Amino acid sequence: MERMTELWLQWARRLDAIAQTGLFYVRDQYDRERYEQIREIGAEIVSKHSGAPIGRVLPLLTADSGYATPKVDVRGAVFRGGKLLYVREREDGLWTLPGGWADVGQSAAESVVREVREESGYEVKAVKLLAFYDRDKHPHPPILHHSFKLFFRCELLGGSPRTSYETTEVRFFGEDEIPELSLPRVVPEQIRHIFDHDRHPDWPTAFD
Repeated sequence: MERMTELWLQWARRLDAIAQTGLFYVRDQYDRERYEQIREIGAEIVSKHSGAPIGRVLPLLTADSGYATPKVDVRGAVFRGGKLLYVREREDGLWTLPGGWADVGQSAAESVVREVREESGYEVKAVKLLAFYDRDKHPHPPILHHSFKLFFRCELLGGSPRTSYETTEVRFFGEDEIPELSLPRVVPEQIRHIFDHDRHPDWPTAFD
């Protein structure tokens, strides 16, 4: 599948990754200044094409340090009676699979269990990695950071529906009643693959 991200955002990310990694290893002050200039050029590209003021973009880029790597988003696929668990996001009022950014100090599986519990009220166990996707290769709206999306099949253990400061509703929907999705978080082709995987539990993990 072709990359979905705009070329200008790809260029800005690459410049920022070079600058971030360079700033982590650099010892010479003159080189440090050059890497800082590269990071500012990346911020200018984002500002020009997105319309966001550079004073807002640059702090987002400089918030990360160390060797530049993609961020990790985890999502839980929880079935009950053939229906899939969704939560309604408070931010945009649309639906997604429970999940979010993986936390430092937790494995990806531990992170998805935590996210499902926090966003839906249900206790689950991660039992299989269904998909490991590069977000840029799927039709999500672009975001500043490059990220990977991990979808876990989760076994429902207990709990009851409960909203959080991030979610306003918790429901199970069948394959023929998929709600309006929060596209920054999940897209229809990913939901279809999860239902296909439910019918074919021996399928291997999908990737890219």
